[in-house]
Parts: sequence; structure tokens; C-alpha cells
Amino acid sequence: MTSSYLIAATFAMAAVTFITRAIPALIPQKLLDKPWLHRLNESLPLSVLILLILTSLTYQDLSLTTGLNSAELHLLLAQIGALTLVLLIYHISRQLLVSMVVGIAAINGLLWLFNHFL
Repeated sequence: MTSSYLIAATFAMAAVTFITRAIPALIPQKLLDKPWLHRLNESLPLSVLILLILTSLTYQDLSLTTGLNSAELHLLLAQIGALTLVLLIYHISRQLLVSMVVGIAAINGLLWLFNHFL
């Protein structure tokens, strides 16, 4: 079931990406010059990035009895911290690549900090 879910999710993401890329070619230019559409276009990469990160959060192995020193909790906290930094950096710079690099560095740095100091 996991592999069929992964395949379905991949095809769904591909379909959404294709549709969002194809729509501007099908819509008249007059409609594409609307300010609200420009704002939507600016936020689309960040929205996709956030959805991908949120769906990858690992919280299934957590319970109320999970201790502060558990690797599962450290991973979830690192993921939430990295997502927060990605949002902040993207809000400041509007550069998706920079935000992704910061997110990757942040998750690894936070995991290192949690493993060594908590």
C-alpha cells in the first residue's frame, strides 16, 4: 500500500504542477496582468515548498510518553525549526533556492544541536 500511495502522490503532484504551468498559456494576456494573479504567482513556489515539507514531517512515532531526549522528537523539532527558517528567509529574500539551502542547513544544524545538547 505504501508504494501505491507514493506513486499516486507523485502523479498527483505532477498533474498539479503541469496544470499550474499550462494555465498561463491558455488564459488571455489581459487576465494575466491582474495584480492578485501576480501576488499568487509570487507565493506559489513557497506554497508548494511548504506543502512538501509539511507532508514529510515525521510525527507518527510520537506519543504523550515520548521523552525530551528521543530522536523522534528531535527530528520533528528540527523539521519545524527548519520550516520556520525557510519561511522567514523566503519572506526576506524571495529567493526559493536560498530558502531551500537554508532549510537543509537548518535541519542538519538543529539535529546536531539537539543530539549534542539535549
